[in-house]
Amino acid sequence: MTWMVIRLVLSLAFIGGVLWFASRLAKKRGLGQGNGLIEVVARQRMGRASSVNVVRIAGRVLVVGATEEQVTLLAEVDGDTVEEAIAARQALVPARPVAASSTGALSGSVFDRGGWTTLVQQLRERTVRR
Repeated sequence: MTWMVIRLVLSLAFIGGVLWFASRLAKKRGLGQGNGLIEVVARQRMGRASSVNVVRIAGRVLVVGATEEQVTLLAEVDGDTVEEAIAARQALVPARPVAASSTGALSGSVFDRGGWTTLVQQLRERTVRR
């Protein structure tokens, strides 16, 4: 019985080490992270498989419609107008706790608590009846 527990702990430690090494390697090579050139400013679902997104690409702000089959440019808007609208919206919506972005050794990995907290908050938003 004791030998089984020891094997279990060693196996979990080995798997944790492999995940840690893989996350470090991915971070070093820049995998899974954007290059900072493209930023999704806002997203609104319009149906089960469609959404309207406001995207900032190299200083230009574009409104695109996205479905499962295609992405369509709807309009190009002024960046200052978008920033004012976001600021006005945030002034109306009461502040809610947001997970602090991690900067430690585990940031961006499956062990990052901030990432899991953000995921749970997003799932709660999707399941709340309005």
